[in-house]
Amino acid sequence: MNHPLTQDQQKKIFLTVFLAFPTILLLAFIVYPGVKLVFTSFTNWDGISLDYKLVGFDNFRRVFNNPVIWNNLRNNSLYFFAHLILIPIELYIAFILDRFIRKNGWYKSIFFLPVMINVVAVSYMFSFLYSSQGGVLNEILAFFNMAPVAWLSDKNVVNWSLVAVSLWMHNGMTIMLFLAGLQSIPYDMIEAATLDGAGPFAQFYHIIIPNIKTVITLVMFLNARGALMVFEIPFVMTSGGPNGISSTYAVGIINSAFDFSNFGLASAMAIILICIILIIVAIQNRIFKLQEGNKNET
Repeated sequence: MNHPLTQDQQKKIFLTVFLAFPTILLLAFIVYPGVKLVFTSFTNWDGISLDYKLVGFDNFRRVFNNPVIWNNLRNNSLYFFAHLILIPIELYIAFILDRFIRKNGWYKSIFFLPVMINVVAVSYMFSFLYSSQGGVLNEILAFFNMAPVAWLSDKNVVNWSLVAVSLWMHNGMTIMLFLAGLQSIPYDMIEAATLDGAGPFAQFYHIIIPNIKTVITLVMFLNARGALMVFEIPFVMTSGGPNGISSTYAVGIINSAFDFSNFGLASAMAIILICIILIIVAIQNRIFKLQEGNKNET
């Protein structure tokens, strides 16, 4: 004689069934690849053979002793600091949209539109703008009797040209994040501060910044991660040229794995990239905590 399941048993079966599938996906696509990445970083695997020869920390030593990789990281730092410098401007634009154009979604769509366009399409579009043969920017310079610029082949200009593309494409996301944070602040707080005589700067420093601290932390994390993982723009527009001048760390990882068949070195580079991102995020969080502690003391 079969006994009916109790309510607790039914609940356990229900939760087990519904949690089993995401757990399997987590193990298959995150845990296992992560473990395999760490293991591969200690080998000289070429991506094809079935043999794995352990080489210890040789791959990590090669990363730190390779000047090309350090040059790639220097290029990544240009993306990082360019986006970092523009964060206050993006916050100000979000403040203007929230304060004066709150009900007009058309302006918000304009800022967010570049984010919706495929990165490869954006790269090809700017390649046409930067083209030395009939490119729009050089045509504008010619109209003002100025010499043309080799936007994608001059080693002194190419990285700044690529950074400009990244700024144009990703600033809209940051503005929308800040806008969402600003719109979550109760307007009564702003009105009360105004009645108490607080000026715009005081309102911004004592009300707006503390209430969107979570958004600022998210933006800083996305900036660090995005800057260190820049791949599509330099890969499509210059392939890292000329002579590797515009190559980034992510482009170097792909080249090590697929052009030089050194998946062990590429795996070591990927692990170091993860560690760099975690260190930068930890430093940023530490700075925010110190600032918050100083405010509490005052």
